[in-house]
Amino acid sequence: MGSKITESTRAKILAELELMKTVTRLEVAEKIKEARSFGDLSENSEYDEAKNEQAKLESKIDEYEYLLSNCTIIKDSEVKTDVVDVGCVVTVFDQDFGEEEFTIVGSTEADPMLGKISDQSPIGVQLIGKKIGDIIKVETPNGTNEFKIMKIGLPK
Repeated sequence: MGSKITESTRAKILAELELMKTVTRLEVAEKIKEARSFGDLSENSEYDEAKNEQAKLESKIDEYEYLLSNCTIIKDSEVKTDVVDVGCVVTVFDQDFGEEEFTIVGSTEADPMLGKISDQSPIGVQLIGKKIGDIIKVETPNGTNEFKIMKIGLPK
């Protein structure tokens, strides 16, 4: 089974994919065309940069297309708040850090700096299926952390 994503995330990915396939591809093609006009391609850094940008773009397009064809879509209306699952926002209490809020996402959306943790991460695995009041223990590089689930909600 592939990654889990919500309907709203799928819509964002589709919009970004469409933008990359239309506008961004044309912009990169124009950069390549312009760089070619500078002459000798063997010593043309603008051409090399444009070709690298094209390769990155095509790789990102392939990545998004693969994700969309191999993911499980969770309808926004199906995201429940009685137990922790992908799409939920979970508020936990930790003795060392106080209250923290995490949005549980599929692995492709994870961004810990923004509080988006994967359902496959050590904390995410422990949180999935738990209810308000449950306590989880997670092994971290700094030892074992205990988190008490204080609230389960929907993203704003």
